[in-house]
Amino acid sequence: MPLPLKRPQKLSLLRRIPMPLMSIMIGLFCGLVVWGMLDQVQPRALRSIFAEEMKTRLDQQARETLIRFDNYVLAHTSTARLLANHRQLANYLEPVYWFKGDKDQPRQYRSTPPWLPGSTLWQSLIRPSHILLLDSDGRTREIYQLGDRPLPVELAGTNELPLSERRVQANLTSLGDRPYLLVSETAEDATGTEMGFLMLVAPIDEQFLAASQQGVSSNGVLVGILEADEQRFLASSDQSRLPPQRRLSEVEADFLVTAQSFSEYEGSTLNLQFATLVPHSVVEAIRDRVASLERRQRLVAAFTFVSVFTLVFFLLSERLNKILQRISRFSQRALGSKQPVIERGNQLFVLEDWIHQFIQLVKDTREEMRQQHESEMHESEMLKQAIMETALDSIITIDRQGVIIEFNPTAEQTFGHHRQEALGKVFADLIFNDESRPQFNRLMADVLSSRDRHPDEMRHELTAIKRGGGVFPVELAIKPIRLKNRLAFTIYMHDISNRRRIELEIRSLAKFASESPSPILRVNRRGVILYANNASDQLLSYWGCERAQTLPLYWRNRVTEILANGRDWQTQVIGATQVYSLLLTPVVDLGYVNIYGRDITAEREAERQAREHQQELIHVSRLSTMGEMATGLAHELNQPLSAIANYANGSVRRLQSSGRESEDILYALGQITAQADRAGEIIKRLRALVGKQTPVRRIADINDVVREVCSFVEFEARKAGVVIEQDFSISSLPVKIDVVQIEQVLLNLIRNALDALLEIPEDERNLVIQTRCQDGERVLLRVLDTGPGIQDKDMSRLFEPFYTTKESGMGMGLIISRTIIEDHNGTITAEQRAAGGTCFSIVLPSNRNRDEQ
Repeated sequence: MPLPLKRPQKLSLLRRIPMPLMSIMIGLFCGLVVWGMLDQVQPRALRSIFAEEMKTRLDQQARETLIRFDNYVLAHTSTARLLANHRQLANYLEPVYWFKGDKDQPRQYRSTPPWLPGSTLWQSLIRPSHILLLDSDGRTREIYQLGDRPLPVELAGTNELPLSERRVQANLTSLGDRPYLLVSETAEDATGTEMGFLMLVAPIDEQFLAASQQGVSSNGVLVGILEADEQRFLASSDQSRLPPQRRLSEVEADFLVTAQSFSEYEGSTLNLQFATLVPHSVVEAIRDRVASLERRQRLVAAFTFVSVFTLVFFLLSERLNKILQRISRFSQRALGSKQPVIERGNQLFVLEDWIHQFIQLVKDTREEMRQQHESEMHESEMLKQAIMETALDSIITIDRQGVIIEFNPTAEQTFGHHRQEALGKVFADLIFNDESRPQFNRLMADVLSSRDRHPDEMRHELTAIKRGGGVFPVELAIKPIRLKNRLAFTIYMHDISNRRRIELEIRSLAKFASESPSPILRVNRRGVILYANNASDQLLSYWGCERAQTLPLYWRNRVTEILANGRDWQTQVIGATQVYSLLLTPVVDLGYVNIYGRDITAEREAERQAREHQQELIHVSRLSTMGEMATGLAHELNQPLSAIANYANGSVRRLQSSGRESEDILYALGQITAQADRAGEIIKRLRALVGKQTPVRRIADINDVVREVCSFVEFEARKAGVVIEQDFSISSLPVKIDVVQIEQVLLNLIRNALDALLEIPEDERNLVIQTRCQDGERVLLRVLDTGPGIQDKDMSRLFEPFYTTKESGMGMGLIISRTIIEDHNGTITAEQRAAGGTCFSIVLPSNRNRDEQ
């Protein structure tokens, strides 16, 4: 039965105000109140945060400047160690012996002394003013002065610093009221005998301090050396702003000073401190920016608070109006009556009277919801049971005493125990071995001691045991469950055997670079060596740097170019005893370059031996060629020798018969001389061609070389009935060649052509040798014959070793010829002629333009 609704009473003034307007007024009021409270706290909090942050920043900057100074001093220490252990110093000290009682003055050098290497060590460091060589008693024996600064008088005699400890020392001291860094290292001769010490004397002046902070934006920040006892500065990184000998009290008016002790230099005889000076102007500028930002933020915050509160109240009122509309429609269906409606005014107060009628309906609904909740709880239990049964991890529930009260199917498969067997047993005794059982008990004790603080899951790795006795690693997490009357624990366990195996593989891969016999390095964008394995020591020695130092300028520029274009770059470096092939691979995303080195010293030696073997093979080929030409050459020599004999006999008969005809006799004697010269020239050519000699290249006209070779085969050509046609270029064709080797190539091609022409009728035999200038940069030489040509199946294998188309050939002539031509930076090719026959083409670099230049 619908409940009766009462009519609202007469509206008061508050009830007449519309709800949206009321919400805006309440929002403005609440926003102003909240802002007024926060405005009392926020400025103080911001000032406190700024002061703490500024102090933290200044302390951090002071630590960073001191660290950079220490690293710069460490670089000088490493340089001293490198110089003292250098072989050049050891060889110098080998014949030297210093007598303790002599009064000789120290030997001084203005240029690089014989016991020091070159000056490449100072590329990234400020050069010291002096390098001293002291004997074992600390007496200065030799002085190398690198600048105009004179050596302090305290160092001209005996120095006690190196005698304190037999190791590298970096000592900060004051000499002549100036701070100095003295770095000493024991020096040994080539036999390992300690001869004395090598000391670097570096004045800590403006250049030294500025160089120690290089690569960092200063923003007006200075560093200096402070004499703590007298409270005065001995040196600074900018003497125009902070001159030496200025008091600390005078400086504090312009700078904020942070002084730190040199804890790393125990040998210092003075109370020196490293000071970092930040101008007050920088701090004030930061404070002004923060104050301006704080004022803007306060205005923005005020506007935000007021706007947010107003908007929230307005949205709530709108939402409430929509709810009232839904309630009105619901009341019509549920109560069978309509909501009282007032055309103007605040309906919230009107609805207050009749909303109480819903209370009974809410009670009835609560009972229905309780029943629905019990049904949902049952479904939730079923869902949890399904999750337990299908989980991929072992899930085991135990009570406070460690007794198993639940055991899911995955745990049954993992450990080999049935659920009924596991229930009621002690978890630690059933699952863990003797080593892991105490660890689990300690974990449970920790969980019990922290249960009131709601701890997160604890994950640990232990060793579990299966039913058959096999052990395997597991990852374990304990989650406490607080039931109504007792405390239980759910234990999640995961078999991590595969993960352990993968981790071992990852660690073994991580050792690959360090165990590699080839150099592997990593360099960042600035050229700093981030990593170098042990095999990289030879490369580091070649570059003259150590790990964590920068590469030389050329290599730094090359690293920058490689990162810019993103392409690999390969080169070779030749060290003192080894040759390396380097592959530089950029990793652009991470900003570094990986350098992979490969020792190719053995390959270069093999190439050298191959070249020597090649020369031997070429020489053998020439001997073989001359053996085949022996008959023709004998005939060539027989002609001038026969002419000599004939002319000589004729001259004798004329002289015997008569004393006249002297002109004929003189002509005959001239012919004898000419023919003898011809025979001698032939023999000379043969010796030059056959003789074993070191390859020597010189500039020669290729036309003259071809004429010379044609004279060698003149007899064979006549015997074959072939006239060699010489089609030469009108102008000279200069090339830089080994004449004997090129003659051997031409001789081989011409003889091959003559052999091929023997297979066709004599009237069809034709052999042409052409020379041309090609593009002004190359010289083209072609040998063309009209023989039967070369078959297609033989053309692809023509230049293979030991492959020949002749019955008596060795198959080495063309391969040797190609090797000679390619060694001259040229090419040799073969092709079929359209009219029949074969064309061999040789292209060599021309030397014409080089001569003109």
